[in-house]
Amino acid sequence: MALELALRSASALPIEVEGLLPEAVRDLSLAQIERWPIFHGNERLPLAELFLVRGAATDGCIVFAGDVSGVHRIGAHLQVGAIHVAGNAGRHVGSEMTGGQITIEGDAGDWLGGEMHGGTIRVRGSAGHLLGAAYRGSVRGMTGGVIMVDRDAGDEAGHSLRRGLIAIGGAVGDFPAINMIAGSLFVFGACGARPAAGMQRGTLALFGDRPTLLPTFRAAGPCQPLFLSVYLRQLAELGFSVPGDAVTATYELFHGDLVTVGRGEVLLRV
Repeated sequence: MALELALRSASALPIEVEGLLPEAVRDLSLAQIERWPIFHGNERLPLAELFLVRGAATDGCIVFAGDVSGVHRIGAHLQVGAIHVAGNAGRHVGSEMTGGQITIEGDAGDWLGGEMHGGTIRVRGSAGHLLGAAYRGSVRGMTGGVIMVDRDAGDEAGHSLRRGLIAIGGAVGDFPAINMIAGSLFVFGACGARPAAGMQRGTLALFGDRPTLLPTFRAAGPCQPLFLSVYLRQLAELGFSVPGDAVTATYELFHGDLVTVGRGEVLLRV
């Protein structure tokens, strides 16, 4: 049986549940879980004061029922197990997680998967800014794992991406893959301004409308990358919506960003 948490009432103050993870509460009784400390603004409160707690955590799964868009750091530092959010979620979901699975049926806030190291995040709706990104002052962002967002994402998706895969089914904001070090970012909808600015290595694949690239990218001709078809088939196996002809399509390859190392690649569908 999963551990189900239902927010008693919406709050104007942020609620932070960092540390409330399947591996942390697996062996606790329901009464002990109800006393688990969380933050409401700057006040430390027991979990049961803000959430109705039901079920048990013995199967390694936590379910947040309803809209918890004001609840932040859900699944931060997750290592094993699963977390399911039945509605919208707040900021920093899955930040610095190393394993496990997080599913969000609604939308997610900013910093989804910030500096994530492993595991899988699936968002059925849209995500905010700085998806899988480095925190300000950090050298690298996401270093492993998979993030799949069915709809749109905001600005600076994949900021300083080091390793891993991010797939966005809809549109993305400005500066996607900015300062990318390595890894892969796939965007199936419209793309905002200045994609891959400062890219060193890695792949930004754009399957939707052709954006205007910075002049520091050099055209290298058409191609049909084998690795791209492998990734697309893996995404389809995971239930992510991939256009059927994307696997066999031809792509125009650009190298850059030449103001840095210049070994990155941007693939534009022809």
